[in-house]
Amino acid sequence: MTVPAVPRAPQPPAGDRYKWTALTNTTAAVFMSALDGSIVLIALPAIFRGVHLDPLAPGNIAYLLWMIMGYRLVQAVLVVTVGRLGDMFGRVRIYNSGFAVFTFASILLSFDPFDGGHGAMWLIGWRVVQAVGGSMLMANSAAILTDAFPKEQRGFALGINQVAGLGGMFIGLVAGGLLSAWDWRAVFWVNVPVGVFFTVWAYRTLRESGPRGGGRIDWWGNITFAVGLSAVLIAVTFGLQPYGGHTMGWTNPLVLAMVGGGLALLAAFVAIEKRVAAPMIQLSLFRLRAFTFGNLAGLGISIGRGGMQFVLIIWLQGIWLPLHGYDFGATPLWAGIFMLPLTAGFLAAGPVSGYLSDRIGSRGLATGGALLFGASFLGLMLLPIEFSYWVFAVLIALNGIASGMFASPNSSSIMGSVPAHLRGVASGMRATFQNSGTAVSIGVFFSLMIAGLASSLPHTLTAGLRQQGVPAHVAAQVGGLPPVSSLFAAQLGVNPVQHLLQPSGVLGTLTTAQRQALTGREFFPKLISGPFHSGLVVVFAFGAVLALLAATASALRGTSSAPAPAPAAPTSTPPASGEAVLQSIQGKSTMALTTIDATPALIVIDLQKGIVPVRDGGPVAPVVERAARLATAFRRRGLPVVLVNVTGRAPGRTDAGRSGPGRAGAAAFPPGWSDLVDELDIQPTDHLITKRRRNAFHDTGLDTLLRDLGVTQVVLAGISTSSGVESTARAAYDYGYHVVLATDAMSDPDPDAHRNSVERVFPKTGETATTAEITDMVEGAR
Repeated sequence: MTVPAVPRAPQPPAGDRYKWTALTNTTAAVFMSALDGSIVLIALPAIFRGVHLDPLAPGNIAYLLWMIMGYRLVQAVLVVTVGRLGDMFGRVRIYNSGFAVFTFASILLSFDPFDGGHGAMWLIGWRVVQAVGGSMLMANSAAILTDAFPKEQRGFALGINQVAGLGGMFIGLVAGGLLSAWDWRAVFWVNVPVGVFFTVWAYRTLRESGPRGGGRIDWWGNITFAVGLSAVLIAVTFGLQPYGGHTMGWTNPLVLAMVGGGLALLAAFVAIEKRVAAPMIQLSLFRLRAFTFGNLAGLGISIGRGGMQFVLIIWLQGIWLPLHGYDFGATPLWAGIFMLPLTAGFLAAGPVSGYLSDRIGSRGLATGGALLFGASFLGLMLLPIEFSYWVFAVLIALNGIASGMFASPNSSSIMGSVPAHLRGVASGMRATFQNSGTAVSIGVFFSLMIAGLASSLPHTLTAGLRQQGVPAHVAAQVGGLPPVSSLFAAQLGVNPVQHLLQPSGVLGTLTTAQRQALTGREFFPKLISGPFHSGLVVVFAFGAVLALLAATASALRGTSSAPAPAPAAPTSTPPASGEAVLQSIQGKSTMALTTIDATPALIVIDLQKGIVPVRDGGPVAPVVERAARLATAFRRRGLPVVLVNVTGRAPGRTDAGRSGPGRAGAAAFPPGWSDLVDELDIQPTDHLITKRRRNAFHDTGLDTLLRDLGVTQVVLAGISTSSGVESTARAAYDYGYHVVLATDAMSDPDPDAHRNSVERVFPKTGETATTAEITDMVEGAR
């Protein structure tokens, strides 16, 4: 039987040009996606005026909450799924589609044909579609960069990308105010020319340069994860709305049911992922300390950062800016401008920390950033309500620097810790932690703030209104309203007292002096200052605790993401026996095995009678025995076993590449020289390959065979570690397979060469494990 030509797997484009193209395009994509998550916050007043809707009217608060939280909620839910799709079908393909979806939704957002509630629903609906496109961009951008950049530049590239994402979040606060002052539609128009250009450019220039694993979609896993996480995050949204006689909705049976049901579905999701053949999330990734603790640290920082933004906006718009002569209607724009030091600090620190993480490792930088992040919260907590702006500016600049110090090294550590074929789903999981943290932070910080206000604001507001001539029953009614109304009014640039008193018509019955006092710039800020400061202490203390927990998690990530030490100088120690070398490398720093895929294949290299003189007690005998044990374990589980010999015909072989009668070398060896050793116990289900060179993939059809079998992971064992095994491992890595090397089931005539391959070469191409570890994982994975 003739083997068809072997198709080439996707290869990275030659030269440095492609990696910079990928960095530029993905940076623009992540910036746009993050920008749209925050640009609406400042533009909300203009948007709601544009669709002629009062979001603070009874029954309309849901529109406001969904405009704020809907985008982040969708991204939190979808990024893992689309990251997995990128691993299966191509990261660039999913990424390019995301750019097109994002741009299309931006166009339709700016052409809202409705008014009132229908207009708000149009915006919310297309924001959801826009978030779908943004999820496809965010989930795959980090994976594309990890594929394109070498390890020594990966921290810098991911740092730039992460800076663009979080920088877009900060810059959106300023851009929203500037653009909405011109026209509310401009906050969506700004995406269109940029989106069209980069969409076309992405389709023309980006190429698949990473492995694609194929496989099936885990429908039950996707459904339980999406519905479960959505239920929890939607419950957070409803929990902020008043219910019954309570200031918030956390006692609402619907909220409790959604939280309980969502958590139950997430627990079911974990159980499903442990059992399905092609899981949506590789739970085994959580065995990696750098991955697990990096994501936990990122979650803590995301919760603190997202909530802090809302608190600072309300602080500036509701209190500080009016007290310094700014009209309530102008406060959204100026709040964004006065928060520029936060953006500047982040933009300055992010690229530098990414560059440094490539040279000194990620753990120290990320941990230091988290500690500085917490210290900035403590400084903000000590500020008086009427602070000196320069002190405030220094503190938020330090907060931005801390975020930049943390973000780039943390992303580099997470992405650098996972196997190449899982980078898409790992990137999605990282983004899920980040977006979930941002979405949850709104609920957590608002709840803490409202709880702090609820204890003193009603009495303070009632007494202040009565002093200005407001009738007692109206003052008591307004004072008894949920604090969330006052907070959202301040965020929307609306005069809170005027908004609260307007429905009663009492303003018209007061004197001009009383009316001016109530609706002026100082009455509400001074009235709320005391209760608001109590809430600030609570939320900033909570943020500092989160930062401390994040720093602890970051410190526990280990040092695996640090650069590898320089190779040691050769020693004059005489070569050790093969078994002694195997024992000497135990505990060395190699990339340990983390996961066994659904369909791995065992490839045994050159264990043939002409090469392996198996003698009782000989140094190679244990290697042969372990390779045979691996073959037995794979056969028992119905997994592919590929036995490779060199130059000649393996027993029973029918598709032996180019070797054959009349070819050079075909008859140059004695009879039986290429026969595989008896210990391998060849079975009819085994796949037999003959090669003519060191690399088992070269001109043999092995890649075609493995792809036809649906193999995504290869486990290598055999003879000549530094030759046949090493060259086959390099080729498997280049072809996009997840490579695992059974280091105690291979040997080399030169012990030093064996040691060099195991300690220095193999960690760059795959993961290493012992026969026992691989056997245990194969048995447990099926």
